[in-house]
Amino acid sequence: MSLHLTLSARIRKSPFFEAARAAGMTHASVYNRMYLPVSYGDPAAEYRRLMEGVAMWDVGVQRQIQLAGPDAMALAAFLTPRDLSRCQAGQGKYVPLCDFDGRLINDPVLLKLNEQLVWLSIADSDMLYWARAVAALKGFDVAVSEPDVSPLAVQGPLATKVVSDLIGDWVRSLKFFWFRETELDGIPLVVARSGWSKQGGYELYLRDGSYGTALWERVAAAGKAYGIGPGAPNTVERVESGLLSCGTDTDDESNPFEANLGHLIDLDRAQDFAGKAALAAIRDAGPARRLMGITIEGAPLSVNETPWPIHAADGQAGTVRAVVHSPRLGRNIAIALLGRAHCAVGGQVIVDCPDGQRSAVVSELPFMR
Repeated sequence: MSLHLTLSARIRKSPFFEAARAAGMTHASVYNRMYLPVSYGDPAAEYRRLMEGVAMWDVGVQRQIQLAGPDAMALAAFLTPRDLSRCQAGQGKYVPLCDFDGRLINDPVLLKLNEQLVWLSIADSDMLYWARAVAALKGFDVAVSEPDVSPLAVQGPLATKVVSDLIGDWVRSLKFFWFRETELDGIPLVVARSGWSKQGGYELYLRDGSYGTALWERVAAAGKAYGIGPGAPNTVERVESGLLSCGTDTDDESNPFEANLGHLIDLDRAQDFAGKAALAAIRDAGPARRLMGITIEGAPLSVNETPWPIHAADGQAGTVRAVVHSPRLGRNIAIALLGRAHCAVGGQVIVDCPDGQRSAVVSELPFMR
């Protein structure tokens, strides 16, 4: 039986939503209380465009939390265990955010526009309320808001050609995660070399939602010569590449060490930050679980709708968080959250799949480098 997502005023649309629907959007999900296009009816073609050509994605659901004021960077530094002391204007940083007990609650990209203006381009959770609460609790002189900013992603091996034709050759010199403020025919933008894929690309942060369709049409026109087409953050490619999906791969008790983000945790900073003592204790004891890869035997599996139990000889070993059938590897692969005793590469486990139990083997992440 087909299920349908009913449109309503309660769930917001991005500035690109109508253009995406006109381009053939067939499936959507809900992310940050907004509609996220997830397919245009041909998943194989959408994967191929990302891997071999170029795709454009409506990722306006990546909401920005704006920190504005004298303490903008001080608040940002308190929200994340990553050291921001050397972050420059025009630079982005991937930053885990933790609560006071060290739980991982989001993993945004921080964009430092200047010393008094910072954006957090967030994953799926209500960081606006968290940032406001922390700012009030700690007395930071900063205004926390959600600005009229919406990213449109251009991803794939040909993305640089498209964006340089559209914006200018200067985009080729942008380093990964760096960005520049600019405009396109009067459309205000921040252009960043970033995106939720390992295939390379850019994110065009639209700073005025009234230009959503106009920007979509300009990107589509610039990409026509390169075979651009619509797509969405691709589940198959992100699992192959081991990209973290916070809230899918993690649960409400996960910490950044379990999510393989320990290299971003700077516990030697003199300054305090949310979760510092708890994260030090987790580091010293060692995380109880870890995200690992597993390969699952048998016929191709469909994407899971719920976590699947994983068993070992001594009982339950963990859960499958995201499973796909990889075209590049020709087998079923999954990201699994496993107990520490079951993380040895090459270990044998059993997965409770919808069609019965299947054997699986533990591996490192990512599957593809």
